[in-house]
Amino acid sequence: VDGEHFDSYMKEIGVSLMARTAAKGMKPRLVISENNGKWTVRSESSLKTTSYDFTPGVEFDETTPDGREVKSTINFEGNKWVHTTIDKNGKKSVVTRHIDDKDQQMIDMECGSVKARRWYKRA
Repeated sequence: VDGEHFDSYMKEIGVSLMARTAAKGMKPRLVISENNGKWTVRSESSLKTTSYDFTPGVEFDETTPDGREVKSTINFEGNKWVHTTIDKNGKKSVVTRHIDDKDQQMIDMECGSVKARRWYKRA
């Protein structure tokens, strides 16, 4: 629906120019499921489909859509989903997701001094 500073955020976390250009126009379909405390997140787009499994509060290895290898931890804090990643150089990124008062998914992203935000509407 909308966003701000997304390109700056992707640059800060180390996403290449080519991948940033492709990601700007992407409108992924996000499918989230849970089974006995284990969660699966599947992101589907016309360019790529990725997925990962996690247990809240437990660190796991994740390959980002652009191919970077990171250590991730996801925690649920109230009505927010907080996804923290640390790359091989120790760079930390925090992505916080929640549903706003317009029933849109709001995603706040932070890495270093860069903050970005995107809003998505349910399909």
